[in-house]
Amino acid sequence: MKLYPLFRLDTLNGFIGIFIGLFFVLILIYSLDFMWKKRNLLQYYFYIILTALFSLVVVFTNDLRLLLVFWGLLGLTLYLLINIADDEKASLTAKKTFIIVGGSDCLMLLGIAIIYFLSGTFQMDKIKLSFNSSLTNLAYLCLVIACFAKAGAMPVHSWIPDCAEYAPLTVTAYLPASLDKLLGIYLLARISLDLFVMNSIMNIFLMIIGAITIIAAVMMALIQHNIKRLLGYHAVSQVGYMVLGIGTGVAVGIAGGIFHMLNHAIYKSCLFLSTANVEYRTKTSELDKLGGLAKILPITYLSCLVASLSISGVPPFNGFVSKWMVYQGIIEKLTAYSAQFTAQRFVAILCLVAAMFGSGLTLASFMKLIHGVFLGQDGDNKQVWAEVSWRMWLPTVILAVVCIVFGVFAYPVPLKLFIFPAVKGIDFIGTWHAGLSTLLIILGLVLGISIFSLRDLKPVFRKDRPFMGAETTALELTKVSGVEFYNTIKELKVLSFIYKKAEAGFFDIYEQGKRFVFAIGRGLQYLHNGVLPSYLVWCLLGMLGLFYVIIFK
Repeated sequence: MKLYPLFRLDTLNGFIGIFIGLFFVLILIYSLDFMWKKRNLLQYYFYIILTALFSLVVVFTNDLRLLLVFWGLLGLTLYLLINIADDEKASLTAKKTFIIVGGSDCLMLLGIAIIYFLSGTFQMDKIKLSFNSSLTNLAYLCLVIACFAKAGAMPVHSWIPDCAEYAPLTVTAYLPASLDKLLGIYLLARISLDLFVMNSIMNIFLMIIGAITIIAAVMMALIQHNIKRLLGYHAVSQVGYMVLGIGTGVAVGIAGGIFHMLNHAIYKSCLFLSTANVEYRTKTSELDKLGGLAKILPITYLSCLVASLSISGVPPFNGFVSKWMVYQGIIEKLTAYSAQFTAQRFVAILCLVAAMFGSGLTLASFMKLIHGVFLGQDGDNKQVWAEVSWRMWLPTVILAVVCIVFGVFAYPVPLKLFIFPAVKGIDFIGTWHAGLSTLLIILGLVLGISIFSLRDLKPVFRKDRPFMGAETTALELTKVSGVEFYNTIKELKVLSFIYKKAEAGFFDIYEQGKRFVFAIGRGLQYLHNGVLPSYLVWCLLGMLGLFYVIIFK
């Protein structure tokens, strides 16, 4: 349905607009306490409101010019919001973010210009381009890179872990964790479903990028010692499932990618807000300084646990359903290839393995997070004495409840109301009885608790000092914190080399671009040496070049 010539409302952007409003309200509620007495408070709220308004324009616009303008303005508000932290590292992160996102916006401008050249219109509902020329390929790739930069897919992802670590956690929960994922993947779905007629080459390209993003980012998340940076890499990894689902070109896979986009925004925002609760009370986000907070922050713990199980794809939570749909899309894509397309079948198999293996590694890293922060031995948090205020735990509880509802009642609620109307022709390979499975899980838990509560079976605990090397040892010296989990991975020869390169910024497109630009600058600085004969030589060489062009043209 068209509201105005420049805007339109349909089944795809309608539910995204609803959740933009939901995240806006929840972040405002949470910020009442978390950002209280912080510097630039009025500016912070002003930027939050502008971000919500600009996001709604991007989602509902039907004009590529409006899309470009407000897409760029969102990059500006992101820069300003990161700078609210008002320290040097946040400022450097904001600059890095602005350069990566802004650079991709330049490519978007080029892509839109090519689309207008080919179609003669800026109205998105009147554009339908086939990949029959190099210009069409270039236009699509330019828009895809802009989508990747906004959502955080590789190779334009490196700003997200830095933003997660140094920006205020409310900003991270609001933008990289939720709105940027919604907007980036929404536009990717829009151009792939409506503006272009996809072919097998572009679908395979998206699937490969999705698979690489899943594995590479989750491997980086495994070794992180800081909660915020760990969550930042997972914010990148989960984008891979969305891109992979859309890349299948199969209805159930596309629906799974879009549904995972929505699910990710919900549980990742919950995870960042839960981390903000922990940092608000303990003044740290380092895993080696935390532990035993489950009994002190029980509401935060339960919310974080639900979100952790959701992102790990554990049934019956919402993350399982969307990942399961993506798997089905890959399998259907795999069976559609005939025997002669061996390369495509091989790629589809690798993508399926990467998606499933990545889900297992995600669960492993969140076991590390839950143990390091909430379970295990007590950390350096003796000053923590109570749960945060209701204004801070209420948003996390609401998001955790949505994770449960969207998993247990996936078919009658989110899929029926939001996903099925947006993606037609969905055909499930198998069935998932979420309600029955949930009842069986609850029954098993109740039965286990009942058996455990029997008097004769209750374990007897004794607390004593550890005994090591024939001597009693202080409890602090034997503490197993989250940082020890999976450290041996870095010691493997192949992986240790890759990890060292990653930590040195070898895979960071921003760092490599910066080194390239500085190298050119040093070269020009060397030439600009202030020696007059050198300048005369360069002038002479320039004149000879001009004469050559003029004479032999």
